[in-house]
Amino acid sequence: MSAPLSSFTEKNTPHVLALFRVVVGLLFASHGASSLFGILGGAMGAGPGHTVPTGTWPGWYAAVIQLAGGLLVMLGLGTRAAALVSSGSMAYAYFSMHQPNALWPIQNGGEAAAMFSWAFLLIVFVGPGSWALDRLFFGGSAQQAPAGERAPSTV
Repeated sequence: MSAPLSSFTEKNTPHVLALFRVVVGLLFASHGASSLFGILGGAMGAGPGHTVPTGTWPGWYAAVIQLAGGLLVMLGLGTRAAALVSSGSMAYAYFSMHQPNALWPIQNGGEAAAMFSWAFLLIVFVGPGSWALDRLFFGGSAQQAPAGERAPSTV
C-alpha cells in the first residue's frame, strides 16, 4: 500500500470502526424494535402492529437481545460484552432456525443471522473505535493499538 494511503487508513481506522459499530448496532436494534413494538414493518415483516408474543421462546428473547444489544453497541456502552451476547444469539438463531433447512445461508434464509454474528464477533475483537460512550464514562483514548501491538501488562 502506498505511504499516503497507509497513513490515511491508519489515522482513520478508529473512526471507520465507530461508523461500522453504529450502523451494525442500529440495524440490529431495528430488528428488535420491529419484533417487540410492531414498528418498521412489524415482526418478521408481517406488517405494522404485528409483534412477537411476550415471553415466547426464542423469538421474544431474541428480540430483547436485538434491541438492547443493538442500542448498547450503537452507543458504544459495554460494547464488547453486548457484541459477544449479540453474536452468540445470532449464531444460535442461524444454527437452530436456518441451518437445519439447508447448508448455505443463501439457501436457508440465514444471511442476516450469519452476517450479524460475524460482524458482532469482529466488534468483540477490534473494540468500539472512537465515539464510544465507554470512553466518556470510563476514559481511554480513541486510538488503540491492535491486540498484537499493545505493550505488555505491568500487573
